Amino acid sequence: MKAIYDRPRALSDGLAAVRTQFQLPGDFSPEIKAAAESVAHQPMFDHIDRTDIPFVTLDPTSSTDLDQAFAIEPSGSDLILRYAIADIGWFVADGGPIDNEAWVRGETIYMPDDKVRLYPGALSEGAASLLPDGAQPAIVYAVRIANDGATSLDGAERAIIKSRAKLGYATVRPEELPAGFIELSRRIAAAEQARGASRVDPPQQQVIEQADGNFALEFRPMSPMEQANAALSLAANLAIGEALYAHGTGIFRVMPEPDDWAIRRLRHSAKALGVDWPKAMSLEDRARGLDPNDAKQAAFMLAIRRTGSHASYAQFHAGERPWHSAMRATYVHATAPLRRLADRYINEAALAVANGRAVPDSVTAAFARLPDVMNRADAKAGQVDSAVLELAEAVVLACRVGELFTGTVTDFDKKRGARIQIADPAVITRVAVNDLAIGTSVQLRLDEADPAVRLTRFSLA
Repeated sequence: MKAIYDRPRALSDGLAAVRTQFQLPGDFSPEIKAAAESVAHQPMFDHIDRTDIPFVTLDPTSSTDLDQAFAIEPSGSDLILRYAIADIGWFVADGGPIDNEAWVRGETIYMPDDKVRLYPGALSEGAASLLPDGAQPAIVYAVRIANDGATSLDGAERAIIKSRAKLGYATVRPEELPAGFIELSRRIAAAEQARGASRVDPPQQQVIEQADGNFALEFRPMSPMEQANAALSLAANLAIGEALYAHGTGIFRVMPEPDDWAIRRLRHSAKALGVDWPKAMSLEDRARGLDPNDAKQAAFMLAIRRTGSHASYAQFHAGERPWHSAMRATYVHATAPLRRLADRYINEAALAVANGRAVPDSVTAAFARLPDVMNRADAKAGQVDSAVLELAEAVVLACRVGELFTGTVTDFDKKRGARIQIADPAVITRVAVNDLAIGTSVQLRLDEADPAVRLTRFSLA
């Protein structure tokens, strides 16, 4: 949940408690801020001038930490994606105060009212961000996309670029985008379908204040422009991942296959939400056809995301191909270095590999440390997201204590009881009973909803 429309203090106190509970860092120290201001003005002497390439960015309209800019050009039947990635590594010295703090934080954590930044704003929303207000340093990849959506890395270089426009998902017009943008996205989607990928982009949940002063949970699905833009990052991450794997180095995103129990639980969630899922249809095919603009299907997309195996980071090991089951591919994160620590090192390794140089020892050493750091950061970000969602559910349900809700049992364990999916609103809860069969439809009474402790408590009616 990234957006909340709040009446005074209804949610802000709860968000402050989340920050305290998870010991989220606050603002940067004066020393780190001063270091960031100093390096923000350092000259760029190792970058090729690519300011003639008509790069643009495409992000949420309000975003200022812009990791990627892009241009697209034809090459026979192929498309060449010129993908410029913010060169935060140019500004951050290994072992310096900015670097040390980044290793503590791991990644930017987004909250409904603000974000806990990985790097100081002078860099992440200033000198290193690919804003259209002057020449900026970047790592520019040339990613080749074939007719069938296959990707390969043609080259990488440090360059000075100049974004022509800061485009927003909600306001961009088709004529403002490079020719080939939609076709590139189509090719990547076709390749995903061909290899059986089951990438799910669920909508964001929002808490909306109603006219009567109460709140409702609603979904904001990804727009077609967001989905098309995500294909650019996917193309680059797949190409870079294969290049690093072939070279025997890197830190990869990996995800195991979902087990039978997870699939069974998802089928019951689909039943609870009224989402049709024929027995003969695979999870990949069912996920691919979901409509994020339909509230029930949007809720099921979130259920898939929460129920599935969690992705993690893993270092390259000889004889093992790192595998991401949802992507059905070898895959890295390289395209958001302003928000993820590992991406900075992936980009340095990719630069070396693409130009026939040895990967720096400092980068190889970082790859050994990064899985633990990034997995902990990912886990904390997930815990924060869950806590914020619990808070939002309590706020939304606070005015409905005593009401009855229909749900379906999707899982249970002896310690925590039955896991029940409520269709409206789309809430998952636990009830301390163990004699309910999975798939049973039940009536629940809401006994308590307390935003102060992020608690909602139901009982069998």
